[in-house]
Amino acid sequence: MTISKDPDLPLELVGRDAASSATAKNRWFRLQKRYLLVLLIPFFMFSGAVIGMYFQPPALQKFYALTGLQPGGGSATPIALPPDIELPPEMVETMQVTDVVGLARLMPRGDVSIVAPPYGAGDARIAEILVATGDRVEKGSIVARLDNEGQLQSAVLLAEANVAVRQAALAQTRATVQNSRDEAQASLEQAQSVAVEAAAEYARAKELFQRGVTTKAGLDAVAAADRQAAFAVVKAKATLSRFTATDVDIQPDVIVAARNLDAAEADLGRARRDLSRAAVLAPVAGVVLDVNVRAGERPPADGIMLMGDTDQMMAEVEVYQDRIVSVAIGQPVELVAAAIGQTLQGRVHSIGLTVGRQGLVSDDTAANTDARVITAMVELDAKSSAIAARFTNLEVIARIDTSTPATPRATK
Repeated sequence: MTISKDPDLPLELVGRDAASSATAKNRWFRLQKRYLLVLLIPFFMFSGAVIGMYFQPPALQKFYALTGLQPGGGSATPIALPPDIELPPEMVETMQVTDVVGLARLMPRGDVSIVAPPYGAGDARIAEILVATGDRVEKGSIVARLDNEGQLQSAVLLAEANVAVRQAALAQTRATVQNSRDEAQASLEQAQSVAVEAAAEYARAKELFQRGVTTKAGLDAVAAADRQAAFAVVKAKATLSRFTATDVDIQPDVIVAARNLDAAEADLGRARRDLSRAAVLAPVAGVVLDVNVRAGERPPADGIMLMGDTDQMMAEVEVYQDRIVSVAIGQPVELVAAAIGQTLQGRVHSIGLTVGRQGLVSDDTAANTDARVITAMVELDAKSSAIAARFTNLEVIARIDTSTPATPRATK
């Protein structure tokens, strides 16, 4: 097909209409993009608000700190709650913006005490359990016995016999030393008497020799006897010198025998202390919460039994680190759990000084298990303690009323 080039046809007008049509289409496309952008702006703003409220970046946290606003402060139920806690409806209805919520567990005062076998029990087995779950015992009471009691009792009897032998040896040594000293004293006195008599005999022999009555041989014999008597005195004195002290107990032989007796008595004391390893004692005064072993079994690694002072129940609350600043000692606390069927009341007793990893998590598989928390201890009142005494380690939800002024704890 050929296009006519007749000068009468409006070729330029046709070209202008095509250009106008193309321009209009471009304007329509641009207008569609603008409308689409306008529609996306609210979506992005909503998404950014949700992400900001959930993660709360540092800039947003500084904004809240500067303005004093709180996330969710304009709603009936605050949204700034731990994401892994499902609140009961009755607690949600009375929730306030200033409340701090956290997971907690019920525990006796001083926490649960593990009753372990005595140190050095070795391979002993349980011979007898003397208490049952729910029994109240005093500190130091015998709650179980081990099967090594007979062996340890034999060791005590052997040590007692050894002590008796050492006592007899000490008495014998004392008597021997005393008799030896008396004998040495008598020997010295006898030697001195003989020496005096020999000296007198020698003097008479010398006088007789000078008169010519006796011979030289007789004089020499008497002189020799005199010297022997003198030597006997010296020997007797040397023997007696070993017993110069009048007190028998400080004699060397007696001291050695006394030290042997001390060693035997020390062995006896050790054997009696070892005998105490056959008895399992209660470390605290309280109630037996659970017994983990039966007679004839070896004591398990997690202890023979569990005890706790349930007269005063406590609650260990894990508070998120960014909310602990609102918590103070003396603030009222409400605790609730489905297993109890009613709320418990208490007050903040103490606040931890370290930040740790969350230890209590809900049943939700998507719960945050790496949160940083600070532990706050709650002291339950008398009525709530009586109810919670049967629910040690029960997981509950704690709501701390930070809007109420803290009251100081009464000192006992």
